[in-house]
Amino acid sequence: MLSIDVRKTRLKQAVSAGLLLLAIAGWSFGCKSRPAPRPPTPTATASANLPDVGGEKAIELRRLQSGVGAKPEFLSVTVLPGRGMNVFQITAYLPGRGEVPLLASQSVAAAAKIMNGGSDDFEGNQSFSMGGALLFPFANRLVGPVTVDKNTGDHIVTATRHGRSVPVIANWHGKQPGAPWCAMHGQMLAAKADNVSIKAGSDSAAAIADYRLPANGHWFSDNDVKVTVALDRDTVTAIVTATNRGDKSEPVGIGWHPYFQLPSGSRANARVRIPSSTRVEVNNYDDVFPTGKLLPVAGTQYDFNAMEGGPLPDTLVDDTFVDLTPDAQGNVVSEIRDLGANYGMRVTAMSPHIRAIQLYSPLNKSFVALEPQFNYGDPFGKEWNGTNTGMVTLAPGESVTWKVQLQLFQPANDMVGQAPHPNVP
Repeated sequence: MLSIDVRKTRLKQAVSAGLLLLAIAGWSFGCKSRPAPRPPTPTATASANLPDVGGEKAIELRRLQSGVGAKPEFLSVTVLPGRGMNVFQITAYLPGRGEVPLLASQSVAAAAKIMNGGSDDFEGNQSFSMGGALLFPFANRLVGPVTVDKNTGDHIVTATRHGRSVPVIANWHGKQPGAPWCAMHGQMLAAKADNVSIKAGSDSAAAIADYRLPANGHWFSDNDVKVTVALDRDTVTAIVTATNRGDKSEPVGIGWHPYFQLPSGSRANARVRIPSSTRVEVNNYDDVFPTGKLLPVAGTQYDFNAMEGGPLPDTLVDDTFVDLTPDAQGNVVSEIRDLGANYGMRVTAMSPHIRAIQLYSPLNKSFVALEPQFNYGDPFGKEWNGTNTGMVTLAPGESVTWKVQLQLFQPANDMVGQAPHPNVP
């Protein structure tokens, strides 16, 4: 029979061993149940606490990064309601680079000084020098008989459509001496919004602006234009809806002029995809006036039909690509790739009325302007000889919508032909 002291000693040892096992079990259980680190909760905000540009506050839409850093995602969009809703800047998280500006632009404060209505900003010209100007009621150039208004001294281009003629203010000319005047990019460049609203959800945000654009004798009719720019993790979507508020039919074109920055800073790294069989011949790259001749791109340095894109020519590019090929969903999908940064921007034209894509890329710059638009350059020009140049005719009260969506991708693991994101307005 064990002594009382021995039994006490063994009891103490058993209790100690049991406590140790419980402690080990608890530690193991705690390790197994410890939750994995979570990414930040998505939060989207919309702020108008930015400088005035064109007499109205700039707006920033912003969301928090929601992933763990393996994939690119959009973070912010800045728009200028006082400048026709210019999509002034877009930023994104790019793996290995952090938050990166995706459009060639200046600061909002600098834009407020530059977009000032002065001689260099005549009719809002500075709006299409940076960011992404929205273009209405025509994109590109109007060429035609030029006169000088005796009262204002403005140069005037006469635009004629279906027997009606209107004097359109000419706001542009080439840099060569004696270059002829033309009208460039329409009435939205310096337009101020009549109403602006912003909204934000759990992981998305949008800005909506309404514009009343009276013809004032310089277009075929009065128009109302509604612009929506929406941000979420995977997409940026821009929608422009124009409504004829006059009492006569009118032709309209809508376009966009975004300067997509190449994050690597090298134009040689760029690859561009445009599903087009034809480009428009121009007289020269100073005027950039169409001749009316359409040139096949197959077998030339302007063939960008390959799914992986093609390199830019070693020269200035300022060309309109037409005869666009839609995908199975009826959209026209173009892409810009920067192989030096494993970066890709997919530009999906989601309106059947988008019939042309302008590509602009100077040799000494690290951006590619890829511009989806309704119309060819100089859409009323006699050089077209009856060709459908993409202008849409609106009867009084009728509307038309232009819609484009952006998506990010990484060329190294690209899913070519990815469908548009379903979470769009």
